[in-house]
Amino acid sequence: MGHSRRQDAGLLVLRAGTGGVLFAHGAQIVFGWFGGPGLAASSVGMERMGFRPGRPSALVAGGGQVVSGALLAAGLATPVAGAVAAGAMAGAAAVHAPAGFFALAGGYEFPAFLGWAAAALGVAGPGRYSADHLTGHRLNRPRLAALAFLGTTVATCAVLRRRAADLHRRDLRQNQDQDRDEERHPHQHPPHQDEGQTS
Repeated sequence: MGHSRRQDAGLLVLRAGTGGVLFAHGAQIVFGWFGGPGLAASSVGMERMGFRPGRPSALVAGGGQVVSGALLAAGLATPVAGAVAAGAMAGAAAVHAPAGFFALAGGYEFPAFLGWAAAALGVAGPGRYSADHLTGHRLNRPRLAALAFLGTTVATCAVLRRRAADLHRRDLRQNQDQDRDEERHPHQHPPHQDEGQTS
């Protein structure tokens, strides 16, 4: 059963909003637009977050959001765009996960919502008002959607596992360095209070 025009209009609105936000967020990372940090600062930030090496990681993350956001907004290669955006947002969600769900506390609410919306568009398709429709849906085939989401899932899991291992090694090194510092400079115990002194 084909989509109604109302459903197609709704998909267009959702694509434009989701794709536009993804594009803007990626442009902050890569180009420094919209008050963003730009590639150099983002590369340092990616290193601190455990994504190494930092510059290629920033390029992949930011560039993936720019490209997938533009494609989603246009409705071109929608399954691939949705899968790539969902993978990028999964990485962002992993960074915010220790703070819980809600964005107010620094949690992963925002990237999770963007990722789910992009994934839903990739599964549902772009609707009639899209570049995919104009090109006969050559880049919007069910097999392509399955391959895109499978490939993105495998790649995202590999990146997150590597990040977790790198963070674990970094924590171990920091703990070892702290232990060595304490051995070289043992902490002095504070003087005991006089028996008659009250706290």
